[in-house]
Amino acid sequence: MSRRSRYVSPIKKNSSFALNITSMTDMFTILLVFLLQTYSTSEVEVLPVTGLNLPASNSTSNPVLGIKVSISKEFIRIDDKVVAGVKNLEVDAKDVDAKDKNFIPQLFQELDLIAKKADQGPAKEGKILLQADESLPYETLRKVMYTSSMAGFPQLKLVTVVGD
Repeated sequence: MSRRSRYVSPIKKNSSFALNITSMTDMFTILLVFLLQTYSTSEVEVLPVTGLNLPASNSTSNPVLGIKVSISKEFIRIDDKVVAGVKNLEVDAKDVDAKDKNFIPQLFQELDLIAKKADQGPAKEGKILLQADESLPYETLRKVMYTSSMAGFPQLKLVTVVGD
């Protein structure tokens, strides 16, 4: 009896090793999508004014470019310039127009000046980022919103803190 020899396939000397990268490509695609969704591309940096407690929100939308108006418990500011005072969570009586109790003349003048100087950008489009203390009543916010819209800034975005 003869023994059978085991079959051995001949080794090809000219063959090359082929790497299957389909699974690695899938992994990198998933990683890329995850990073793109979590990366913040906001070009606007909004720093709250000292002593201002912003309201909380669950919104995750990024802020847009706009004129920064802040209302604290003591004053109303455009960027770093104080335009009106706030006393007892209301706009100071001396800063409100006598004929129209919702109109703040100093705020109107500053916004009108900004609108006249603007050739393009958020001032030309009429956009305002409004930072308001969470303890302010709606009546105070309404006066600022009314005056802003009269000055040509009808698009107001309320700045909030994400979270509870």
